Amino acid sequence: MRPNDYLDRKIETATAKESERLQQVLLARQLDYLFARSEFYQEKCRAAGIRRKDFRKLYDLARFPFTTKEELRASQAAHPPLGRHIAADWRDVIRIHSSTGTSGKPSFVGITRRDAKGWTRLTARSFYTQGLRKADVVVHAAGLTLFVAGLTSKDAIESVGAVFVPLGTGASEKALTIIPLLRVNAMHCTPSYAAYFADFVRREAGMDPRELGLKKLFCGAEPGAGIPAVRAKLEQDWGARVTEGLGNADMAPIIFSECPEQSGMHFNGPDYVVAEIIDPQTGETLPHEAGVTGELVYTSLQRECVPLLRFRTRDRVQVLGTSCACGRTGFKLRCIGRTDDMLIVLGVNVFPSAIKDVVSSFHPATTGEIQIVLDKPGPGVAPPLKVVAECCGDPAASAALKLEIERKIKATLSVSASVELVHTGALPRYEMKGQLVKRASEDKAGI
Repeated sequence: MRPNDYLDRKIETATAKESERLQQVLLARQLDYLFARSEFYQEKCRAAGIRRKDFRKLYDLARFPFTTKEELRASQAAHPPLGRHIAADWRDVIRIHSSTGTSGKPSFVGITRRDAKGWTRLTARSFYTQGLRKADVVVHAAGLTLFVAGLTSKDAIESVGAVFVPLGTGASEKALTIIPLLRVNAMHCTPSYAAYFADFVRREAGMDPRELGLKKLFCGAEPGAGIPAVRAKLEQDWGARVTEGLGNADMAPIIFSECPEQSGMHFNGPDYVVAEIIDPQTGETLPHEAGVTGELVYTSLQRECVPLLRFRTRDRVQVLGTSCACGRTGFKLRCIGRTDDMLIVLGVNVFPSAIKDVVSSFHPATTGEIQIVLDKPGPGVAPPLKVVAECCGDPAASAALKLEIERKIKATLSVSASVELVHTGALPRYEMKGQLVKRASEDKAGI
């Protein structure tokens, strides 16, 4: 490997033992800080019967209690603006970000100057892993305001030396103009937007999306870019390499990202985050071994403002491997979906992204756009699972396609589905995160 194949060679190629020793030292310091400055964790650990001295080795982390998003929301509601889990002096906070959960109420995240520096370096490392280089011109077709991966992506991309073009969302017409004028060769966006913009280019400009000259698509914020059939369609649409990243609004904007080998997202942040995988039902810590599936849990290592201890992300992931031809040693995974989005059909766990993968595999007979329609909120669903899918022909004349999709869903996912085919363009398109499930409660709310 050439020296410039890594942004931080020592961290990115460290052995498992070297990473473990580093994390043990950093976590000991972080716990000292938490026990000294965070009323939230002082109280939480005391209630769990855990003391600072109970941590000696990295594996002792499993003895500490989990932190949930619901606890953070309650903390902020009772003690605004950042809750009792703030550990820094308010005078040292330099920026506020937020995320919106299913309740629609903002959850705020603060950072100090040191936190911002750490976020920038980790995010830069993640973009570099995906293939970002100094010669690139990157259009940022995602949020740039309170979105955690907005301003941090700007700082990270600029720190590598690449050109950052802050397009933002809702500006597809403008993108058509500026991409060729600025010789943009890369785009950072959600996979939903990459699909949406390809359709927009064909419809509004009468162009093949490949004519715009994008060669790199850095995708994230939702599962999709790592789904084989979805990735294949995006790469076919754009003639570009598609890689994905995974982060968390409460922990860091991008923590995992995929190298050009495209064999899973590498863990890029052993010096900033401890990434555990747990059984979401029992809470048992699982090994980082190929084939292991579970929920990601994050612990801060160098955070000042709102450090978190064993934060349950609700991201359901599968470990794909622990080595790579690129030379990076961070374990690799893909995100299957959110544990709170998972559906249960007669005891079988089904993720909406898996349904999308099956339907997308029928391209060009289908567009890959789907919507799962639930009569009740879930997660329990009585069979058959109702799936609306766009086809590229006449739905009324596509009975054979409907049956083939239903058969493949049954064979692949072990659940029965009733597929309704609709015309191309009948389902909504999303410039940010796609919404694959339509629940009965949303109809009542007028959504």
